[in-house]
Amino acid sequence: MTTLLHISASPRGQRSESLAIAATFLDEFRSTHPDVTIEHWDLWDGTLPEFGPPAAAAKMTIFGGAAPEGDEATAWRNARTAFERFDSADYYLFTVPMWNASVPYILKQFIDVISQPGMIFAFDPVEGYTGLLQNKRAAVIYTGAVYGPDRGPAFGHDFQQPYFEDWLRWAGVGDIHSIAFRPNLATADPETGRRAAHDRAAEVAHGFLSAAEPALLAG
Repeated sequence: MTTLLHISASPRGQRSESLAIAATFLDEFRSTHPDVTIEHWDLWDGTLPEFGPPAAAAKMTIFGGAAPEGDEATAWRNARTAFERFDSADYYLFTVPMWNASVPYILKQFIDVISQPGMIFAFDPVEGYTGLLQNKRAAVIYTGAVYGPDRGPAFGHDFQQPYFEDWLRWAGVGDIHSIAFRPNLATADPETGRRAAHDRAAEVAHGFLSAAEPALLAG
């Protein structure tokens, strides 16, 4: 069974621009790839475990070549369960609104929970990191209401897309298709940019399994 997992980091529901663009993507994807199962993981739904002291201690125990016990073992099992839910998908759709120049903290928590040795990465003292996610493809929807690549530094900086795509590549996902909608709050009519983002989402979704269109890194 081929699966696409939509991981959403916006808590804004029907008011969310990123989720609206995701809906366009998924509508087109369903129509062109009816045999693919689509699953949704809302990171705000309470199923994402924390990564606190027991989990951090478990990670260092694993690095030391031992097996976690007690609370550490429980925390490690929770992290593995989250990773396995993520890893079970063949394709990914992420909705990533910009928060304070970067990603929402719930998405950072997701990354911190699943980015574990033997799951997301391997490490060699000489060769360094190796991403373990193989044969995966991701579409990422970026939104923001102030920052834009054509605006000056007074409108902020982009630690959203570079950070997130660096993590994907580090984890082994190099096939990334980006979709961006970053209207200026002072712009009277953001509709042109909104339409372009929805059109781009439909275009990416249409050829997503075949990757017929080139992966774009700048929306």
